Amino acid sequence: MTKNEVLKSWVEQYSGPLLKRAAYLLSDKVEAEDLVQDVFLAAYSSYDSFEEKSQPLTWLTAILNRKAADFYRKKYKSEPEIRLDHFFDETGSWKNDSVLNDWNASDKEPELLDNNDFNKTLEDCIEDLPARWKIPMKMYYLQEKKAPEVSQELQISATNLWKILQRSRMQLRECLEVNWFANL
Repeated sequence: MTKNEVLKSWVEQYSGPLLKRAAYLLSDKVEAEDLVQDVFLAAYSSYDSFEEKSQPLTWLTAILNRKAADFYRKKYKSEPEIRLDHFFDETGSWKNDSVLNDWNASDKEPELLDNNDFNKTLEDCIEDLPARWKIPMKMYYLQEKKAPEVSQELQISATNLWKILQRSRMQLRECLEVNWFANL
């Protein structure tokens, strides 16, 4: 088969799985579709380097992961700086000390991750995070990437990553308190 025929068959066979993975990574269907299109363009451009040592889907998924990292890196750098005045007053003190209290699972509804309504609320709270927090949060917790990998991909220090994750968790906690637990 010619290069064009092979790539056409790959588009037909692998668009679905790649789109599903991209949608998971980006949480945006339109961005995911664009990313998958970029994957096939990159595969076309570098087709001659494909040595068939792996399955085509494995190779395409590796391209997708690199493209997703590039997407997040670009988006992370383009986001404006995050303001923390939501949590701290002008002296740097906590506005609401309740975020420092222990949050025991026994105090909350058991088996929350099995609850579709809770999962929707959690997803909404994650999506409401500033992109500079949401991106590292998704990479670390949802994609389960190791801290050094997240730091490297986003070109931030490990200390900065841990601060971002801490602030993200605080904002998620507050969002869940207001939008889920306060309504129980």
